[in-house]
Amino acid sequence: MSISVLLADDHQLVRQGLRALLSASDEIEVVGEAGTGLEAVEKARELRPDVVVLDIAMPVLNGIDATRQITRELPEVKVVALSMHGNRQIVLEVLRAGARGYVLKDCAKESLLQAIRNVSADLMFLSPELADIVLDEFVKHEDQRKEQVAPSLTRRELEVLKLIADGYSTREAAEQLSVSVKTAETYRRQLMRKLNVDSVPALTKHALRIGLTTLDS
Repeated sequence: MSISVLLADDHQLVRQGLRALLSASDEIEVVGEAGTGLEAVEKARELRPDVVVLDIAMPVLNGIDATRQITRELPEVKVVALSMHGNRQIVLEVLRAGARGYVLKDCAKESLLQAIRNVSADLMFLSPELADIVLDEFVKHEDQRKEQVAPSLTRRELEVLKLIADGYSTREAAEQLSVSVKTAETYRRQLMRKLNVDSVPALTKHALRIGLTTLDS
């Protein structure tokens, strides 16, 4: 079964070139074209394509807002953003709007074809030049999330948290740390208070989320 695609670009020659490129593939059927962002939204509602290939710099309604409308109203329709620019802020804003792919216009034709294949299978696709942007953003958010999940834990509290998550009882944790059971219990209560949880499974979940332990530990 072929992948249905709606082409949205304000330049007719570009649309013609994209249509010729995509139509050469047996996997893809171009079902419509749009010349403005607003028309792209309307055509997406009407045609319900599998994928919208959408230029970011569109008149009437810009590509980011068009992406946001399409993905909000038609979550089954995937958007591949096209752009001349790999600006960090634009790339991230487009992805936050719901696009599943971002392809630079000067990319090889195979990149666009692969982007359409990926997003139709509910996978992401980025032009290789853009991968570092998204990776850096992911790492930054992971670091922020870890700080929020484990606020101001001391080194000893982290040691106790890891032992609890690894399945040690309070007595066993005390033996591992060469402290009294009462002291180990005090650390456990402090952890629960700081992390706002009330059970050992909840402590374990927090340890997993911040990478302190793994399910294989």
